[in-house]
Amino acid sequence: MLDQIHLLAAVTVLGVVEQAYFFLQVIYARRMFGISPPKISGPPEFERVFRAQVNSSEYFPIFLAVLWQAGLFFHQGLAAALGLLYICSRYCYFMGYKESSSERLVPLYISSGVLWILIAASALGILHFFLSHYVGLNILQLL
Repeated sequence: MLDQIHLLAAVTVLGVVEQAYFFLQVIYARRMFGISPPKISGPPEFERVFRAQVNSSEYFPIFLAVLWQAGLFFHQGLAAALGLLYICSRYCYFMGYKESSSERLVPLYISSGVLWILIAASALGILHFFLSHYVGLNILQLL
């Protein structure tokens, strides 16, 4: 069983480490600009770091869910590769947003596209499972 999920687990750990890095960046920005919690406003430089971290955190559960579904029901290797692309694009998104709000757009589009591909792979894999398991229809043989 572990050989069927090891790549997904590794990508998940990398994603968690990335999220921790983003959290630390907010802590450093708070210290740099003298903004104590629970305040979330301040200079634009702080607000961009804060928003980049919050936006990334909001999408992380969606990413994890579709990463694992695509990996378990479609193909572990493809899901893991897409997961790495997502993590890299989210890092570029964070670093770009940190510099300027316009610098976040291309990585945002890439990470969103990866999520849509993972959603499609998840849906196809689950559909294939249901059709083959409950209906006895193997759509891969039909193709």
